[in-house]
Amino acid sequence: MAPKFGTSGLRGLVTELTDDLVADYTRAFLAACPHGGALHLGRDLRPSSPDIAAVVARTALSEGVDVIDCGALPTPALALSSLHAGQAALMVTGSHIPADRNGLKFYVPTGEISKADEQAITAHLGRDSAYLDAASCDGSAAAHAYVARYVDGFGPEALAGLRIGIYQHSSVARDLMTEVIEALGAQTVALARSDVFIPVDTEALDPETRGMLAGWCSEHNLDAVISTDGDADRPMVADSAGAVVLGDVLGALSAQALGAQVICTPVSSNSMVLGMPEFSDVHLTRIGSPYVIAAMEEALATDPTAKVVGYEANGGFLLGFEAQGPAGGPAGLLDPLMTRDCLLPIIAPLAAAKAAGQTLSTLVATLPPCFTAADRVAGIDTDISKAFIAKLTADAEARTAFFDAGAEQSLDTTDGLRVTFEGGAVVHLRPSGNAPECRCYAEAASAEQAQDLVRRHLDKLASALG
Repeated sequence: MAPKFGTSGLRGLVTELTDDLVADYTRAFLAACPHGGALHLGRDLRPSSPDIAAVVARTALSEGVDVIDCGALPTPALALSSLHAGQAALMVTGSHIPADRNGLKFYVPTGEISKADEQAITAHLGRDSAYLDAASCDGSAAAHAYVARYVDGFGPEALAGLRIGIYQHSSVARDLMTEVIEALGAQTVALARSDVFIPVDTEALDPETRGMLAGWCSEHNLDAVISTDGDADRPMVADSAGAVVLGDVLGALSAQALGAQVICTPVSSNSMVLGMPEFSDVHLTRIGSPYVIAAMEEALATDPTAKVVGYEANGGFLLGFEAQGPAGGPAGLLDPLMTRDCLLPIIAPLAAAKAAGQTLSTLVATLPPCFTAADRVAGIDTDISKAFIAKLTADAEARTAFFDAGAEQSLDTTDGLRVTFEGGAVVHLRPSGNAPECRCYAEAASAEQAQDLVRRHLDKLASALG
């Protein structure tokens, strides 16, 4: 299958991301979208990323667009750099998917591209090169500015006294995370650094990884373990027992800590926020940061002073207003960053728990008792998943035969098929927008029940989809 746009950026097999295709998409992006005269260029640590980034740089320069080469750095750090400069950005990354795949994430001077921008880029494919000249310069300051954002916003005592493990694997943020966490006062323990790319999916951690987390916490007497996916736009946080705090829980805790009032989040996120009184308005969207951003922009268009944030079930957090960090004063202000970020939803809950004299698990327990789980069946062509889900959506008898959660109460087709059953349990099926996978989400009154719903329905999916 040829590379195509998914929930966030262009993705495809490395063998299909040829020099000609990468150059074509780069030219189309620069022709279809505003760029402010320069392109901030970053990449993750996949083996294929440096060569793809070199093609992007050569192409942009030949189009007369200056290139700010930021090297290997987190996607949100690249986005922050381009936003402050009022220029475009392109990140070479496949995020959490395996190393035989890669992709491109595009940013206009105001942030992530929209679905309309994706269509415009596609319409501009096939352009001839302009063969102009431009300049390339060092963009290493982008990573330093990203570090300063959190050190200034939270202050040197925010995590004082904590002992935090950093699961480094092949995250492009592995060294930067250590720098930030130590600057906030915590002691860090480096864990499992890898020279081989590891596709960590923060939304669907495998049992082996979960076991490692618990073992590390016990062995090193840790208060938490933190990590990210490959390009560091999704967080991973485990408490002192190694229990993973899911991304939509981190989102709710971060929103609380920052004083947010309006929440924009996909329909797959934990629905507990619907009943939390501190949030005056909750908008449920399709899955993917472009849809979350569109909802945030709509809320800000209605009320430019709205304290709006967005987050996804994978933990990526988007800040839509100028928030006051715990450090206080002008230096402690956090500028809006409406792209998925990993550090804010890691730091904000840990700092909030520390300030309250609580453990992270105790802070999590203050939230309404609603639990989610998610996993996926890999190696399933998207068209096959779509056809199966369409059949279930249209056929009540097929749903009755497939689902194993009680009597059906209601359907939600915002994105895929989300079925609510009597008693409140939810099972949600959806084809992945980034990889050949079919995802299953569940929600229930206990973590064990949610995990059991996912396990049972993944078995059914694997059988039905072959």
